[in-house]
Amino acid sequence: MRTVSGIGRIAAIAAVVAAVVLVGFIIFGGGGGYTVKAYFQNANQLVKGNQVELDGTPIGTVKDMALTPNGQAVITLGIQGKYAPLPEGVHATIRQASQSGIANRYVDLQMPGANGDKQKIPDGGAITIDKTTTSVDLDQLFNTLNPPTRKALQGFFKGEAKAFDGKGEMTNVAYQYLNPALSTSRRLFNELNRDTPRLEHFVTDSSRLVTTLASRRDDLSALIQNLDTTMGAIGSQKAALSDALLRLPDFMRRSNTTFVNLRAALNDVDPLVNASKPVAIKLKPFLNQLQPLLHDLKPTVADLRSVVRRPGPANDLTELTRSFGPLASEALDTKNRSIDFGGGPQDVGNVEGAFPATVKAFKDSAPTIAFGRPYTPDFLGWLDDFSTSGGYDALGGISRTQVIFNATTPENGVPAVIPLPQRGAAYKQNNRIYQYKRCPGAAEAPASDKSNVWSADEMKALDCKEEDRATGNFK
Repeated sequence: MRTVSGIGRIAAIAAVVAAVVLVGFIIFGGGGGYTVKAYFQNANQLVKGNQVELDGTPIGTVKDMALTPNGQAVITLGIQGKYAPLPEGVHATIRQASQSGIANRYVDLQMPGANGDKQKIPDGGAITIDKTTTSVDLDQLFNTLNPPTRKALQGFFKGEAKAFDGKGEMTNVAYQYLNPALSTSRRLFNELNRDTPRLEHFVTDSSRLVTTLASRRDDLSALIQNLDTTMGAIGSQKAALSDALLRLPDFMRRSNTTFVNLRAALNDVDPLVNASKPVAIKLKPFLNQLQPLLHDLKPTVADLRSVVRRPGPANDLTELTRSFGPLASEALDTKNRSIDFGGGPQDVGNVEGAFPATVKAFKDSAPTIAFGRPYTPDFLGWLDDFSTSGGYDALGGISRTQVIFNATTPENGVPAVIPLPQRGAAYKQNNRIYQYKRCPGAAEAPASDKSNVWSADEMKALDCKEEDRATGNFK
């Protein structure tokens, strides 16, 4: 019995030692397992053994803590095997489990979204400081406030307590509806805190902007007053504005065609622009000289402005035009009119105004102008040197008419044929050449390509004959 008893004691002691070793291995990890290093601005009262959670589920513990040379906290996180490895882009936040303790912190992990990085953090890898968030204690927040502000904040909290007194159930229902907004706001603030230096620059630049606006508060006040006046004027024209908005869709539809055609027109203008570039360079000296001229014109323009519109009654050009007769009626209206050439007014009946009558006169004179246009070179050639009509001059043979006096008298009354220099033979009878309907340019010989020969319709319109050309042979 003594022997069996000794063996039992030895077995019991061995079992206890094995259990202690196993528990120590489980608790301290035996130096193995998956770990990552998370960099925070400070450890915020974390201690070894604090939990690492994912959506409220413990998945590991804090294994070690250290400081970097620049004062950042390096937290070694041990992650259980079934949750390892962590994906790149995971975000770590130090949170408080409650306000009842000091060292009740834990590390909360937030996985990236579905579109996040699919790469994994290797064993011993790092979660950089741009993907970590350190919690802020209320004491730190309150320490930034001065005593009057803290006292006012206490009054605010007391007032809030009175406001919610007896309305707890209603408030809980309201918070249920606020939950999506609060969750979205948390994501917003997380994004704002993700890049602290840029947020600081934004706040600093906003401060400068507000300071600049404050220094120009008088101008800003005038701007707001003018804007109020403008919006008031627009608001007083509600009917006109509504009508304009109703017409806008039709206007835009009609403008669409114009804009499409304008695009093609701009393409056609490109060659003109390219051709104008050398000329534009040459215009630079002219523009340099034009600038002093424009500067000197300022007093003249100012004086002209005073002449056209000067403050006061009946002392400017605008008020002078108001004293004129009803020009619009005389120019546009159709009414009974009379004329007076000195012998008393004479009724001319119901006639149109000056503008419609002028337009009608221009339209009626178009055939006459078209008939006379081909003879413009003849007329200008005569004005050039006041030469006799006919023959050749500096402008060429362009005359419709030509008078030739024959100094030779026919013998025995028999008509003679006299050759005209450079015109071939011409038939004459009784010293007269019968060519009464020469076409414009009939003093020249027909061109080989017939470019100066009129068509039958043109000759009919001009009342001329090709056979009466001065260079032809008379039949």
